[in-house]
Amino acid sequence: MRVISSAKEMAQASRKIKNRGQTIGLVPTMGALHEGHLALVNAAKKKADVVIVSIFVNPLQFGPTEDIKKYPRTLREDKKRLKDFDPIIIFAPKEKDLTPQDISTTIDVEDLSKRLCGKSRPGHFRGVAVMVSKLFNIVQPDFAFLGEKDYQQQLIVKKLARDLNYNIIIETIPTVREYDGLAFSSRNKHLSDRERKAASILYKSLVRASEAIQSGEKDGRRIHYLISQHIGREPIAKIDYVGVCNPETLEEIKNIKGKALLAAAVHIGHTRLIDNMVVHA
Repeated sequence: MRVISSAKEMAQASRKIKNRGQTIGLVPTMGALHEGHLALVNAAKKKADVVIVSIFVNPLQFGPTEDIKKYPRTLREDKKRLKDFDPIIIFAPKEKDLTPQDISTTIDVEDLSKRLCGKSRPGHFRGVAVMVSKLFNIVQPDFAFLGEKDYQQQLIVKKLARDLNYNIIIETIPTVREYDGLAFSSRNKHLSDRERKAASILYKSLVRASEAIQSGEKDGRRIHYLISQHIGREPIAKIDYVGVCNPETLEEIKNIKGKALLAAAVHIGHTRLIDNMVVHA
């Protein structure tokens, strides 16, 4: 397993791979790898000749009230989890290499970045867009693999790739879930036993709403209320947002026709969790 910590070295390695006529699959992560990440790596191994997993906690996507220092950094454990996928390249750059103190360029994917998570985390997706662009420029992948759990993020990355003419295919992999439906997330490890049990309310609320739609409910406001009401049954769950949206534009929809995105973010204790589900009316 090769670990590269320099952006310059990574770019050189990518050029050599390209010169051999091989394709590159990029799995961008912030580390603390879990089953969801491994599903992305598995998909990448099936599609690309060479798989590169980037591991970098991006300071640009953290707001002033969010403590980046608390984000888990587990490179040693991550390497062990990736061992079964070897041969593989891990790109684990140093912070000063990708985010120098004088960085001032921003990328703003309008409209998509202002909805859902964008409302409560202003500037978050600007930081994501800049870092994704950096990774695309350095790694030069043919494919990039993202998880559907971060639905808004993958939508923004797809729009960024189209708008900036990146010749990269963005592959979105279905959400991987734990035994009770909770989506795998690096943040789950912050939950106490009581909080972990409570966290399943997020997925269950979306399932309940999906069942209501399948049973004929088409009023978006009623579905919004149903999700909020169900989450409200859990005393330690605090709603950040609930959305019933167009799955392409993320605009709220009043009357559900065809596909709809059900999305929600909740705080369980000090941990913020997100989840979503695309349903067919």
